[in-house]
Amino acid sequence: MKTLITGGTTFVSKFTAEYFVAKGNDVTVINRGSRPQVNGVTYTNCDRTALGDRLNGKHFDLILDITAYTEEHIKTLLDSGVSFDDYIFISSSAVYPETNPQPFTEEQPCGYNAVWGDYGMNKLKAERYLQANVPNAYILRPPYFYGIYENLYREAFPFDCAMQDRPFYLPQNGEKKLQFFNVSDLCRFVEILTDKHPDHHIFNVGNKDVVTVKEWVELCYKAVGKNAEFVSVSKDIPQRDYFCFYDYEYVLDVSKQNELMPDTVPLEQGLKEEFEWYKNNLDSVYNRKPYMEYIDNNLVMK
Repeated sequence: MKTLITGGTTFVSKFTAEYFVAKGNDVTVINRGSRPQVNGVTYTNCDRTALGDRLNGKHFDLILDITAYTEEHIKTLLDSGVSFDDYIFISSSAVYPETNPQPFTEEQPCGYNAVWGDYGMNKLKAERYLQANVPNAYILRPPYFYGIYENLYREAFPFDCAMQDRPFYLPQNGEKKLQFFNVSDLCRFVEILTDKHPDHHIFNVGNKDVVTVKEWVELCYKAVGKNAEFVSVSKDIPQRDYFCFYDYEYVLDVSKQNELMPDTVPLEQGLKEEFEWYKNNLDSVYNRKPYMEYIDNNLVMK
């Protein structure tokens, strides 16, 4: 299968590029060449908003659009002269207003989310432009991605705390819920969509089981081979100063995904796999936040 992947060098897009190359696909990637390319791909060096004629006249069985964050990103790709059979856009659960009843379902109205702001609205505008111009496109709305090649300072933060035998400073009692989706499950679901072509075209994707913040931290420590000790932090302390998620809880209804793909990677297993990769690739996490420095300077009892 001839597959075009936008991105291809960072986290989700890198993992998917490797996955589909390993499956024997003819994979083309679009990116600006700022990081090493995955072995086996055909590389197209350009900004996706300035494609020129690089894709004009080319045909792909699948476009897997992972790096579209705005309506312009979708428009410039569709206007590039490329043709395709299937188009799958990785959108975001940030398109659901935080005031919607939970769990969020695909049928709920979308709109502004005060937590995610312009990010969610831009994703929603991209969705709507794609739907208007490619009615048969598939749109996926994930919660938090995790897994091998994670480049944000999320799992890496409790991993680091565990490796340094630090106690973990927990937002309040740690009962806020988190929902995750492993990048390998994303790839499996993409294969299912291109094989079965279901009538439903918008899917929430993610693990059907959610965890609390405290349970997630415990699993991260367990992946390192350690037990977590906790220090509770008052809600008066801004959470993002010392913790890697917003003070925001939401859950997606993923029943439509489960009808097609009943099983996902257990979170405990996925975190172990991510840590095994991370401990040998510490420099792969970009933009590390100074959570530990804040904790040491402001929260540790002197």
